[in-house]
Amino acid sequence: MRQTASGVAQGWRGLSGPERALAWTAGGLACLIALVVLVLSLLDWNMARGPIGRMASARLHRPVTLEGPLKVRLWSLKPSATIDQLRVGDPAWAGPGAMATIRRLTVQIKLLPLLRGQVVLLKLEADRPDVRLLRDAKGRATWDLTDGARPATPFHMPPVAHFQITEGRLSITDAVRKLAFSGAVSANERLDDANRGFQLTGDGRLNNNPFQLRITGGPLLNVRADRPYPFHADVRAGPTRLAADGEVAKPFDFARFSMALKARGADLSDLYDLTGVALPNTPPYALSGRLERQGKLISITGLNGRVGDSDLAGALSVQVGGARPMLKADLSSRSLDFDDLATLFGGAPARGRGETVSAAQQAIGRKMAAERRLLPDTTLNVGKIRSIDADVSFRAASIHAPKLPLQSGAVRVRLDRGRLTADPLTLQMTQGKVSGSATLDARGATPITTVDLRLTGARLEQLIPIPGGGQPLTGALVSRIRLRGAGDSVHRAAAHADGEVVVVSPGGEIRESFAELLGVDVTKGLGLLWSKDKGVVPVRCAVADFKAVNGRLTANAIVFDTGPVLATGKGWIDLDRERMSFRVEGRPKEFRLVRALIPITVEGPILGPKVKLDTGHAVAQGGVGLLLASVVSPLAAILPFVDPGLAKDAACGALISDARGQGAPRR
Repeated sequence: MRQTASGVAQGWRGLSGPERALAWTAGGLACLIALVVLVLSLLDWNMARGPIGRMASARLHRPVTLEGPLKVRLWSLKPSATIDQLRVGDPAWAGPGAMATIRRLTVQIKLLPLLRGQVVLLKLEADRPDVRLLRDAKGRATWDLTDGARPATPFHMPPVAHFQITEGRLSITDAVRKLAFSGAVSANERLDDANRGFQLTGDGRLNNNPFQLRITGGPLLNVRADRPYPFHADVRAGPTRLAADGEVAKPFDFARFSMALKARGADLSDLYDLTGVALPNTPPYALSGRLERQGKLISITGLNGRVGDSDLAGALSVQVGGARPMLKADLSSRSLDFDDLATLFGGAPARGRGETVSAAQQAIGRKMAAERRLLPDTTLNVGKIRSIDADVSFRAASIHAPKLPLQSGAVRVRLDRGRLTADPLTLQMTQGKVSGSATLDARGATPITTVDLRLTGARLEQLIPIPGGGQPLTGALVSRIRLRGAGDSVHRAAAHADGEVVVVSPGGEIRESFAELLGVDVTKGLGLLWSKDKGVVPVRCAVADFKAVNGRLTANAIVFDTGPVLATGKGWIDLDRERMSFRVEGRPKEFRLVRALIPITVEGPILGPKVKLDTGHAVAQGGVGLLLASVVSPLAAILPFVDPGLAKDAACGALISDARGQGAPRR
């Protein structure tokens, strides 16, 4: 023993200064570690519940208390801890309630990965957890653990090899989504036929509709981080149903998953309550596609199905995490039923056999038909428009519209901070097209709608078909509509619209009997009409010019110039009451011995006006030159508004030239 001690002493004396310092340090650390081990081994962990609770409270921004015994098994490569009666309170703004209570929570981790900064949970067992989530009308949510800060990444839970939930409860009260839900949560780990893995089932109400949720997953026993975790979800909210079969690429990493999704319902806009993504109003739909989430990007590829009586295909994506979600989509339809577009503006598809329409849209259609209204008065939800940005392209290869000669169409819609722009907007017709743009600015207190559309290359006989043939009027047709109105529905915006509408037919033909009828030559006009005479006379130019002020379109000039007759008119269209009143008088260019110049009137609802001969107000003959000079002079300014080349058109240009030759002032 003395020799050993003597050897140690000699060895110590043989060390240099730095070596002695290093030796003292190593020895001190060894003693310190031994002391810590001894203290932790003898420590009553229940004394640490207060400090642990205060640390968790500061981290989660809400009171956390460990009310029951705390047991820690520290000295192991697989350390574990068990706490009874864990309580996580609500934030101060939500009152004194508890966001979560757990009767017993057991956690076990791997020690070696933890030394590398990686958390691997070997076991997570929760006995009778009761989670109560709340979001108020201001958007404050108790599940937001960031104290209002926007998280950089979605919630990511560490891998769990053994996850068990016994008799769990989950309730959600969400004033924003109008959701009240109560459900049961369980994760069984028995290796027998009864082992059904993870289950979350429950019901409640969503936006005043019955709501049911069922999510099931594979067994949570021996879950591996490198193996996808499968799940199935079934969601029902009133007439809306979502069914998904998917997988989480890395278990418990909810920022990355994919699923085959099927959705059907009465209106795509109803999905806002479930997803927070504002979609337009539509007829009933049935769609499917592949949904994937990669961090903050959610995408749907292979989108396919039907919306109303139209097919729909394409792809879309939603970027979340910003001030507003950003929706991008490239969509197409092989066959678009034009009636389906009515729901976009708060209306309903035309009533008829075979139309796909929801019960709510049927009610809207019946009400509009009973009131003989064309413009829907459904209030626009400006909150949804302001909640999302978007860039959507849509193309229709063919359009089904029995009353309109439409062939195809395309539009690009962009939504930026509450301002929606459809530009360019194009509708191809059998002959001609409609092109232009439309804007809905919902940034202010009252939405403002602006429309600027042009009709070019069209034909009268295409737009005004006569059953059984015998078209009385043929020729080219061009038009321009430029209106701006404030209102939170289509009807209200139209009822306050200002702007102008011009319709021009630069040349064509009219049945001679109808042309004579404008002057009502009793011996010829009516006789030819009743005998169905097919003779025609040329139409040199026809123009109708309207100025809109506060929803009332007043005709500044209505001119219809044929070979035998020059007709002029006046009148108005009231977009608020949806009524019209017009009076057209014909002046013969040739003297007729027998003639009763009787004006023609058109009056009544826009959807069903009546055409009459005003026999009580006959007009004397004469004065065609003076009449022409008074009404055609403004045409020199009107026609370029529609098309700069119209003033020099062979037909309309000649009409203006004649007027100037008969006394109209030149410009």
